[in-house]
Amino acid sequence: MHTAIEPFIAKLGDRPISIVRIQPGQTKQALASQETLARQLNPKFPFRYRFADEAFQQMYRSETLVGALANYFAFLAIFISCLGLFGLAAFMEEQRTKEIGMRKVLGDSVTSVVALLSQDFLKLVLVAIVISSPIAWYAMSQWLQGYAYRINMDWWVFALAGLLAIGIALLTISFQSIKAALMNPVKSLRSE
Repeated sequence: MHTAIEPFIAKLGDRPISIVRIQPGQTKQALASQETLARQLNPKFPFRYRFADEAFQQMYRSETLVGALANYFAFLAIFISCLGLFGLAAFMEEQRTKEIGMRKVLGDSVTSVVALLSQDFLKLVLVAIVISSPIAWYAMSQWLQGYAYRINMDWWVFALAGLLAIGIALLTISFQSIKAALMNPVKSLRSE
């Protein structure tokens, strides 16, 4: 993946080499017939074989490992971020308890209170998306430069990631927002 494929000829001394495509489910029979044929044609050399998919998997083991580690750390980062966002939403709801109670007494609906509490967080998430998208695009472009055959990063990938971030943020703060919106306003205004 890191170097371009160039024309080549492969020859390994006097050893016969054959490449065989095997039908799924016929591996044992095909190997047995290939071994028999190899022993008949060239009894001096031992019959050895390798599967192409295993050879490719071995070649790209480091990329597979990096991908798996990236997935684990991304999940961990999202989980920690959600915990922080949940704590911040709980803190903001606690700070705005009296305001929410007053709004409910004055006739605000549950939907408008949830929207009011959610919009502050959505602004922060949108700012984070605007800041992180160019940085992520640049980092991905630099990383992909190390490969001979690569894809171009399309805009919709970043848009989808942004929508996913907004969805996760809304899901995280929705519990606290809905709880605050459904709270009895008498409890929050009792001290006034």
